[in-house]
Amino acid sequence: MQEGHSESPEICATFRLQDALVCDMDLPYRRSFYPLGYSIEIVTNEPAVLAAAEQSFGHVRSLRQTTPLQVRVGVTHQKGAVLPPEPERHAFAHLFSLAADAHNQSLLDLNTGRNFTWITQATLENCLYFRTNFLEKAVYLLLGASMVTDLHAACVGRDGRGILLCGRSGAGKSTLAYACARQGWTYTSDDTSYLINSAVNPCVIGHCHRARFRPEARSLFPELAGRAITPRMEGKPSIEVPIADLPVDNATPEAEIHAVVFLDRRAEDALRFVPLPRRTATERMRRELYSTGEIRARHEELLEIFSDVPSFELQYCKLNDGIEALESLISRI
Repeated sequence: MQEGHSESPEICATFRLQDALVCDMDLPYRRSFYPLGYSIEIVTNEPAVLAAAEQSFGHVRSLRQTTPLQVRVGVTHQKGAVLPPEPERHAFAHLFSLAADAHNQSLLDLNTGRNFTWITQATLENCLYFRTNFLEKAVYLLLGASMVTDLHAACVGRDGRGILLCGRSGAGKSTLAYACARQGWTYTSDDTSYLINSAVNPCVIGHCHRARFRPEARSLFPELAGRAITPRMEGKPSIEVPIADLPVDNATPEAEIHAVVFLDRRAEDALRFVPLPRRTATERMRRELYSTGEIRARHEELLEIFSDVPSFELQYCKLNDGIEALESLISRI
């Protein structure tokens, strides 16, 4: 364009539209991380995004040879410093969105892995909010669509035999898993485990580097006294502690599952441990899947791997009774 000539209204309108869409954002910073042992490359325009990813995923290095997934995060400099609410989630078939407001949202195609997250500088500055509501959710949604199947279950093991602890929220999965770990069991996860989709035998991965507790667990375990309460995903208050800071000698990120136990913690002093019919684990896990649409259909098929895994229901009140019941199970499977 020659000096002295102004741009046409049409060109100016095009530039304004492109700027509003943030469609040409340069993302010069990148680094690979390995959540659950799978390679994820974070690509962004702000180094602080990579620092946040280090807090979420820097505890593990690559364990599995897979094609890396890429997560793109663009930080905009919108005015205002108000932290947005927790994102609303919407899904259609293989398309998924996380939307907190007009300037903080993620769009993901779970079939192709293509995705983009837009956040403001104010959102990035609240690292915990950004990590739990956008970064970690985007990463685990992508892994859940391709590599693993999320299970609402804790996992512990002994002598190489893993047990999944399932049940409704509040059934005591995290508490009993940690109580077992204090007694020498191998700890793999508290309340979320991930079935490895490619496994021949049922095998799960867990976040064995940390343990999460409800605040009331401080009355059960003296080592939790004085630990701060932090908000977790879905806004539930919890105490999160690195497993290295707890009296746990054995922790492993992966376990082969030899039994599934559905917990029913009761207020009265009761103990009942009964076997369940074949396919119980598969059917109950299907009802509790986090996924939707086409992804859910694939996950339902993958859960057939639990059809012949022995399943039990454990009604209990005292932690020691629960541990003893699991000890007796380990000796039989």
